[in-house]
Amino acid sequence: MSAPDKIAIIGTGLVGGGWAIVFARGGCSVSLWDADPDAAPRALAVIRDRVADLRDAGLVDDPEAILSRIGLAGSLAEALDDALYVQESVLERVDIKAALMTRIDAAIGPGTWVGSSSSGLAASLYTGHVGCRARCLVAHPVNPPYLAPIVELVPAPWTAPETVEGVRALMRRVGQSPVEMTREAEGFILNRLQGVLLMEAWRLVEDGLASVADIDLTVSQGLGLRWAFMGPFETIDLNAPGGIADYAARLGELYRRIAASTTEQRPWSAALIDRVEAERRTVLPADQLADRSAWRDRRMMALVRHKRDRDAAERETR
Repeated sequence: MSAPDKIAIIGTGLVGGGWAIVFARGGCSVSLWDADPDAAPRALAVIRDRVADLRDAGLVDDPEAILSRIGLAGSLAEALDDALYVQESVLERVDIKAALMTRIDAAIGPGTWVGSSSSGLAASLYTGHVGCRARCLVAHPVNPPYLAPIVELVPAPWTAPETVEGVRALMRRVGQSPVEMTREAEGFILNRLQGVLLMEAWRLVEDGLASVADIDLTVSQGLGLRWAFMGPFETIDLNAPGGIADYAARLGELYRRIAASTTEQRPWSAALIDRVEAERRTVLPADQLADRSAWRDRRMMALVRHKRDRDAAERETR
């Protein structure tokens, strides 16, 4: 039996730790390294708790096998040695990413791919100076990546097509759902879509049209129910008897008027942020944020289990 592919996780915060679960669950050998010597051991403890939660949710059968594939590297060079793929998940700053890419470039082999967990910074901002730049791209997950499988692959102008193809195949093999941008655009796909919704949510509060709680409820008990298993185009395709064209004919003018009325892009003012913060803290005190995050993950696990079971049942009936 051949040795499992080695994955190096560089930066072991919430995102890096989540990636470790993804790759170890997918059968890869995972090596964790962080510039903070205390960070990787802390991450490993969190990973143990999350894998136990996955077991309790019925999403993994052998948690110890997953954990046995994850190890701590004593140095960056040790983590990168013989790695098929590097997942960089350090702070979202160009200077920090660029400096790390220099170090990675000096240590990786000639066939290693390097993906960055950047939420919005294009890879061209911090990979242009390295010799391995054709093997670098953004591979941006949704947090936590072991529950939300989408991965945005965003090539820099110099990223080789073979790199995108290889990383896409790897992501599919470990159970993720990669999507690809044809070229760089700030915010990529997910945060550009989310940004529009957030901008309007802040505007509704600022204009006194709705409360923070009611806006959240509109998404969680309305839009979000459909969006859990359908995208926006499929949603509107099914919301008119004649499909997309019929929907556009019926409601296109409404959306045009809405867009025309909200052309001003207002920044989130300090006063508005304080207002929303105050509303949220009446619902969820700051000292309960961590507990609520864990609750979110458990609810997501239940949803993932439901979707997995329903998808399997539908495949059997085809």
